[in-house]
Amino acid sequence: MIYMMLVKVKAKGIRLAIPIPYFILDITINILTSKLLQKYLNRWTKNHFERKSLDFTFPLIDKGNLKLVTEELKNYKGLMLVDVQAKDGTVVKIRL
Repeated sequence: MIYMMLVKVKAKGIRLAIPIPYFILDITINILTSKLLQKYLNRWTKNHFERKSLDFTFPLIDKGNLKLVTEELKNYKGLMLVDVQAKDGTVVKIRL
């Protein structure tokens, strides 16, 4: 069985329904938690933070915890995660 998240966006003249399978989320988690990407992210933002006089580095993200979250989400099929409507009529819904 393929589990997926469904993202619906409705704006002026546009309606989108984007199914996102959980294996895509797993691939995204693997990319975002890679030490190489996090190292480059800190390097790319270092100059900006120095100019703004901020002392900040992006913390390392634990891949194991994020994998547990995605595994647990599979148990809640049909759960509405996001249901937002803006004043201009734009609607965003994310359902498991």
